Parts: sequence; C-alpha cells; structure tokens
Amino acid sequence: MVTPVWCTSWRQDATTLIGPLLDLPALPCVDLPRPQIVTSHPNGYLWKRDHVDAWPGDAPAVWIDDDFTALDHAWAAERTAKGTPTLLVHPDPHLGLQPEHLTEVTTWVAQLPVARAA
Repeated sequence: MVTPVWCTSWRQDATTLIGPLLDLPALPCVDLPRPQIVTSHPNGYLWKRDHVDAWPGDAPAVWIDDDFTALDHAWAAERTAKGTPTLLVHPDPHLGLQPEHLTEVTTWVAQLPVARAA
C-alpha cells in the first residue's frame, strides 16, 4: 500500500488550494516548521529532509522534490543500504512533475517486497 503525503512549504494549504486543481483527495501533510533560513540548503541538504526522514520511520519512501542536493541523494542511498528502500525523484523545476516521474514511482513501488501477515 502506498500513502501519498504532502511535504511542501504550502503546508496544509496544499490540500485545499493545490489538491483540488489536481483532482486529489485530502492528503495528510508532513508538519513543516517555518524556518528562518535564507537558502533552502542551510546544512548542504534540503531543509525539509529531517522532517521527511522522521515521517515514514522505517517504511519505504518515495520523495519527489525539485530542490535536492547531492547530500539528499547520499541520504537516500544510505537509508536504502540500511534496508529501508528510498527513492528520490527530482523533476526539473521549470517543467514540474511529468508522466515519466509517476511511471518511475509506480515501477519502483511495484518491485517492493509485499509484507506478509504473521
């Protein structure tokens, strides 16, 4: 099962302002703070990452954003190496999310092992 979640600086407004434009149902939202920063990469990585990391715990995760750095990709690779599959999808900020990105996500999710009930 896959659970889409907003993780945007639009915060909860994404559900009411963006979601309807995309014909999306109400989705949960990662509770992001309003940091006092002058760059989206104050520590060399995307400022949202620590909040994204906490959200899924040890569940597989796909994160789509147009502002990743090499440190974000290293974080995803390390998370995956430790047994928690993590995919970063990095759309061009001038083009946005494209059908091929969604194909990449659905293909990746389909290859995940299915959890079996005990």
